[in-house]
Amino acid sequence: MRAFEFQAKPKNGCIEIPVEYKDKIAGIVRVIILSRERSPSSTNIIDQLLEQPLEIEGFAPLTREELYDRR
Repeated sequence: MRAFEFQAKPKNGCIEIPVEYKDKIAGIVRVIILSRERSPSSTNIIDQLLEQPLEIEGFAPLTREELYDRR
């Protein structure tokens, strides 16, 4: 048995295997998931967003110039 380690962010409950490992994996695999625990006392939305930021297609943060533009 060979082991490969990589980090991935699940999307809709699926984890994508990186391209460099796809040709090395065949048949049934054993999966172990290690994840940071969420603190149950943290209900602050800012804390939640910092832990798991939203991914919005086409989003680009403001530049410094745009932020301080005083038109």
